[in-house]
Amino acid sequence: MANAKPDNSYRRNHYVPAWYQDRFLSAEARERKYYYLDLRPDVVECADGIGRPRKAIRHLGPDSCFYVDDLYTTKLGSRFSTEIEQQFFGPIDRIGNKALDFIEKFDLQHLDRDIFNRFVEIMSLQRLRTPRGLAWLEATNKIRDRNATLIHLQSVWQMHCAIWSEAVWCILEATNSETKFIVSDNPVTYYNEGCFPEGQFVRAWGDPDIRMRGTHTIYPISPEKALVLTHLSWARNPYGRPERLHPNPNFFRTGIWKATDVQFGRQLCDSEVARINYIIKTRADRFIASQNPEWLFPERQLENTHWRKLSDSHFLMPDPRLMTFSDSVVFGFDDGRPGQVYDEYGRRPWQRPADAKKRRDAEWRSFSRFQGEYARLNGPSPNGNVHKMGMKSSSELCEALHESYLEREEYYAPKLGGRKKRRSKRG
Repeated sequence: MANAKPDNSYRRNHYVPAWYQDRFLSAEARERKYYYLDLRPDVVECADGIGRPRKAIRHLGPDSCFYVDDLYTTKLGSRFSTEIEQQFFGPIDRIGNKALDFIEKFDLQHLDRDIFNRFVEIMSLQRLRTPRGLAWLEATNKIRDRNATLIHLQSVWQMHCAIWSEAVWCILEATNSETKFIVSDNPVTYYNEGCFPEGQFVRAWGDPDIRMRGTHTIYPISPEKALVLTHLSWARNPYGRPERLHPNPNFFRTGIWKATDVQFGRQLCDSEVARINYIIKTRADRFIASQNPEWLFPERQLENTHWRKLSDSHFLMPDPRLMTFSDSVVFGFDDGRPGQVYDEYGRRPWQRPADAKKRRDAEWRSFSRFQGEYARLNGPSPNGNVHKMGMKSSSELCEALHESYLEREEYYAPKLGGRKKRRSKRG
């Protein structure tokens, strides 16, 4: 424990870092402030003795938003320490902007493996460093002491990296939309169409489990870019139960990220950005913020806010026509060590289930059906781009494929059963 009088400037702990908040402020704005909405304003007693709620929307700068005093301060009696804020969070936050810029300006010609690793670690830490994240750590590990929670955080903060590395990555854009992405006190947001906000699981644990196959991870990285991660098993078969566990759901293991599979360049319309903002707002604990006060009320732009309907048209899903259906990854080492083989879910050959081939064949059928359904809902043009060897862009996909995709849906849908056809809600 440090001395009794540490630097007090480290006692205002931003669980949403100020550098991250600053990314959502326009460079042209006169004031470096945005509109900060309190979803549950405190009630204060006025001079007449009547309690009235505080003003819900305030105009504040990043330094005054998304913080709790002494959230990361360890205490022992009258002594306290700010070493966790200074020595643990400090170095990570200093590279935050560079890591998020890597995703925002994603380009294989400037691929940096170390920066990618830092980005995934920053996102994993952001998921855990909020009051909700710390409460989740305490509940799942049965910890009753905040000091112990902060110590435990430093040993598990990279827990999501492997699962996210194996997901399908989509960088969605709001460049052509008047509505932009908002910030919340729960920046790394989970959406599972089968886990309603007031459902039993969410009430108990605060969010759907990231290991559920239907759980999307949404992480805005600027007002005009948001990263959406989708489990490969859900991208291959979005017709089963979204609450089922994803294959190989272990947190602490090796994960493999394929940069050539990242989908980017997909433009969202206003209603789609509003849907994402509504999910972010619904999953916030108490505070959201944006540069435009109208963006704080996405429900006003939506015709239907039913939780499951928010995923209509598969709008959070990657375009399956831009995905490959590989089943293994083989790589070697320059130092002469023997090569290693993993399947698409990060399992070594001896870890695969006995019926792996049967499951893969079933996934191929559902994946083919999904390609057809997605083509029917979104038209013949690919919904974004990917970097592929020998291809200038995904727009080179032949339009003649569209008919073959539609035929796949007609062929496989009756055989697979499951959900009825979805209708397009884009617009």
